[in-house]
Amino acid sequence: MDKLHVLADRIAVRLTARKESIAVCESSTAGLLSAALLSVPGASAYFLGGVVTYTYTSREVLLGISDDDMKRLGLRSSSEPYAAYAAERVREKHKATWGLAETGAAGPTGNRYGDPAGHTSIAITGPRKRTLSLLTGKTGRRENMMLFAEAALNALLAELEA
Repeated sequence: MDKLHVLADRIAVRLTARKESIAVCESSTAGLLSAALLSVPGASAYFLGGVVTYTYTSREVLLGISDDDMKRLGLRSSSEPYAAYAAERVREKHKATWGLAETGAAGPTGNRYGDPAGHTSIAITGPRKRTLSLLTGKTGRRENMMLFAEAALNALLAELEA
């Protein structure tokens, strides 16, 4: 978690200085993004909330995205378009400046959509928008979770520094 804490410290400085806020939607990182961002003293100045949408039920209850919405919008979980939509939904629901979302397959096996273990899609929305996918080539669940969280925080930091 040390790498995540270093990134969170840098993100906190930028968000606080700019008087901006963030909300987070996580799936395969299972709360690591929120934990890292909340580990910084004074996190209440910028962190508005986070959700872990690990199931269809949690996605619908916490983000208001139903299976019908997914079909209508042509979205597939663990994809960049879905990550972007989830980032926007969590940002809107929390009235945050920024939304950060992650969705993937931590392992040890792939997911029902055909993505292998070690695949994640990440999205950032707000004043700037960005999506990216990562394929670690690893099957270790905990290792992938940490790599996914690190990639998401690095991407957010890059947008805050742009």
